[in-house]
Amino acid sequence: MFKECMRLFVSFAKVGALTFGGGYAMLPILQREVVEHQGWATEEELMDYYAIGQCTPGVIAVNTATFIGRKRAGFAGALAATLGVVFPSLVIILVIAALIENFAEIRWVRNALAGVRVCVCVFIFNAVLKLWKSSVTDKATLLIFAVVFLAATLLEASPVLLVLLAAVAGIVLMWTGVRKK
Repeated sequence: MFKECMRLFVSFAKVGALTFGGGYAMLPILQREVVEHQGWATEEELMDYYAIGQCTPGVIAVNTATFIGRKRAGFAGALAATLGVVFPSLVIILVIAALIENFAEIRWVRNALAGVRVCVCVFIFNAVLKLWKSSVTDKATLLIFAVVFLAATLLEASPVLLVLLAAVAGIVLMWTGVRKK
């Protein structure tokens, strides 16, 4: 049990240390580590964890780490994975917080941060493309996507409401035979 918890902590600490840009930017690195390197979840399971992690309070990557840790080693695994994924950020943020006021107004620091923001957008875009490929698989899921996208952008509808309505739509489409899966 201890050995598995250490594996979880180290793997998720690696994800936390190598990812810049927050939860969504972590998704491709989480996928690589959890599915490809460790074999702790399938692509479909990971997509389910992402979906649930998005619907619950907190950062999606932290929530996903907690789910995977729980699956692998119960409560201790959930704790180890969660601590692992947040530990690098905690250390880095403590250092930055101590220094930021001294350097924030330096021109090259501002420009460097602007470049990092653009890079993070690319990481998030790549994560969206991966999620798209595994989530929007037929006309029914494309329709759900389109309705949710329009409601989120044009009506600024509540994310909680949209998730619940999308879940109901998925169930209804299955019951009516539109979706076979």
